[in-house]
Amino acid sequence: MRLARYGDAIAEKTGIGGIWIGLVLLAAITSMPELVTGVSSAALVGSPDLALGTLLGSCSLNLAILALLDILHHHTPILSQASPRHIASAGWGILLIAIAGASILAGIKFSELALGWVGIPSIIIFVVYLVGMWRVFRYERNHQQMTQTVSRKYEEISTRTVYLRFALAAVAIIAAGIWLSYIGDEIAAVTGWGATFVGSLFLAITTSMPELVVSVAALRLGAADMAIADILGSNMFNIAIVAPVDLFYTQGAILCSASSSHLITAAVVAIMSLLVIIGLRFRQKRKTFVVVSWYALALIGIYAFGAYALFSSNVAL
Repeated sequence: MRLARYGDAIAEKTGIGGIWIGLVLLAAITSMPELVTGVSSAALVGSPDLALGTLLGSCSLNLAILALLDILHHHTPILSQASPRHIASAGWGILLIAIAGASILAGIKFSELALGWVGIPSIIIFVVYLVGMWRVFRYERNHQQMTQTVSRKYEEISTRTVYLRFALAAVAIIAAGIWLSYIGDEIAAVTGWGATFVGSLFLAITTSMPELVVSVAALRLGAADMAIADILGSNMFNIAIVAPVDLFYTQGAILCSASSSHLITAAVVAIMSLLVIIGLRFRQKRKTFVVVSWYALALIGIYAFGAYALFSSNVAL
């Protein structure tokens, strides 16, 4: 909650804007548990499925969080009040998940495409992420120069204090995710549900709690764009994390070593992202079912279907 407040303060004091702060700064911090858990799962536990399950599962859960934000956003659909500039972020997210899904689908065929033990697809994903961030930054910078306004909400807090408190909140979030990979590995062993399912559901839910709390807090601060940008930016960052996770997984290219069950999650994330784009593009004035919009129900339904399909596939295995 404090991370959202001080992120909003940084947006005011720097003049960068809530969308860019949410897309990069908040997204990077709230995705640190995924990074720590993914690297630990790959390097210490040696489980590529647990690592990828955490990253991809967090993406699908993050998009389901948008449904909760829609319910909490009274009277009007939240995506109708958000900036259409979020379409670019969602589109880049679809491109990144498509590259990851194609690499998992190809499997052993891409195993020789590597620099050392790091797969070329992982490197491509990271480069595409950087290009996407650069394009979005240029667009946001130009937009801010055209529509810059002065706000005084955080005038009483010094810039140095804002950065210090933001950093302390960030450290707390990062520290909270260190042991999750060990716990997830034990859950998979005890229950027999498989690392893919445990990573995609249990670890993903836990590591997505920062996105949930930060986005809800941002919404209550009246920074809906920052909340949505945090979710979409976290998804882009989660997929980009595949590259450093692959670096720490020394047994080969991680995407080529992963179970094909991850394709279910990848497809779910792509479909849910497409729904978000539709909601941003066709801006309804009223919610379809009084308290919830049609796309919010669709997001929840697709997430639940994906979790069930993933569980069924792991039971079958």
